[in-house]
Amino acid sequence: MRARALAVVLGLLAGPVPAQEAVARFAATGGQADTVLTIRSTTDIAIMAPVLEAFVEDHPELEIAYEQWGSNPLYADSLAACTGPQAVADVVVSSGVHQMVDLVNRACASPYRSARTEALAPARRWRDELWGITQEAAVILYNTRLVSAAEVPRTRFALLDLMRRDAPQYHGKIATYDIEASGLGFLFAFMDSQEATTFGGLMEGFSRVEAVATCCSAEIIEGVSEGRYAIAYNVLGSYVDSAPRPDLGVIYPEDYTLFLSRALMIPRGAAQADEAALLLDFLLSPRGQGILAESNLMWRPDFDETSLPASARRDIPIDPTLLVAMDRHRREIFVQKWRATFWAARPK
Repeated sequence: MRARALAVVLGLLAGPVPAQEAVARFAATGGQADTVLTIRSTTDIAIMAPVLEAFVEDHPELEIAYEQWGSNPLYADSLAACTGPQAVADVVVSSGVHQMVDLVNRACASPYRSARTEALAPARRWRDELWGITQEAAVILYNTRLVSAAEVPRTRFALLDLMRRDAPQYHGKIATYDIEASGLGFLFAFMDSQEATTFGGLMEGFSRVEAVATCCSAEIIEGVSEGRYAIAYNVLGSYVDSAPRPDLGVIYPEDYTLFLSRALMIPRGAAQADEAALLLDFLLSPRGQGILAESNLMWRPDFDETSLPASARRDIPIDPTLLVAMDRHRREIFVQKWRATFWAARPK
C-alpha cells in the first residue's frame, strides 16, 4: 500500500503572529483514516516524507497533518499552547533542542516509556519526556571553485588563520546562521562558546572579514554552491547530503564536530497522545531509523569520506545543561556580542 502526500507551501504570514511555513497531509492510499495526528516540526517536509509515508502505510487508520515551522516560532507557539487556551499539537519535533528542554522543564510535555525509548543512549533522552530521533553533524562548507585545496579549513584553527590573513577574496564571502533568527544557529554558536578555545578568535575573525549572518540552511547551502559565499560555518550537514549540489565541499571539523539529535516531545494535553507514542516508537525502530538514515538524518560514519576521528565527535546532550542557553541574561549578553560582530554586514 502506497501512501499519498499533499503539500501546500505557504508564505510566512505578515504581522506579529508567527505561523507555519508549509503544510502537508499524509494518508495511506485506500485507507480509512479516522484519526488525524498533528505534527509541528522544523524538519523540511520533503526530508520527513519517506518515514511518515511508511508510518501511515503501517497504520491506515491514521492521517498525519504535518506543519513545517521555523525553530523560534515553533518554540513560541508551543509555549503559548502550554500556558494558554490554544490547541496543542500531538507531536512537536525541533532542531532547537535547548528550546525543547526548556519546554519540558516548564512541564509542557507528557511522559512516555517503552522498550524503544529505554534503548536510547542517555544523551538522546531526558525524563521520559524528550527523545532524540536523529543524529546530524554541524559541518563547514566551501565552494570548490573559490577555495583552493591548500586553503580548505579542516579545523577551526585553520579557519581562524584564514580569516586573520584578511584576504580580500573572503571579505563578505563567509556565512553562518543568524543566531537571532535561527534557534538552531543559536544552539550551535552557544555550544561552540562552551566547547572551543577558538570561539573568541572566530568572532573576531568573522568581524574582520565582514562575515554574513543569515537565517536558513537552504539559503546558506545554495549560496555556497552558487559562489555567493566561499565558506559557510556550522551548517547542518544532513541538509547538504539530502540535496547534493555542484561545487560544494563538506568538512567535518577535525578538532571537534558537533552532533545534534532533533528532539521529539508529546505535548501535555495532546489529543492523540497514544498515537503520538506509536509514531515515536516507529521512528526509533530499526525500520524507522533506517528510513531516517536514507534521508540523511542519521549520520553513518564513513571515515574514508569524512576523515573524522571518533574522538572528534561532540554530541549535544538532551539534558538540563542546555537550560543555560535559555537563561535570559546570558542570552542577552551573548546576542549583544554577536550583534557587535556582524553589525557591519547587516542592512543599514
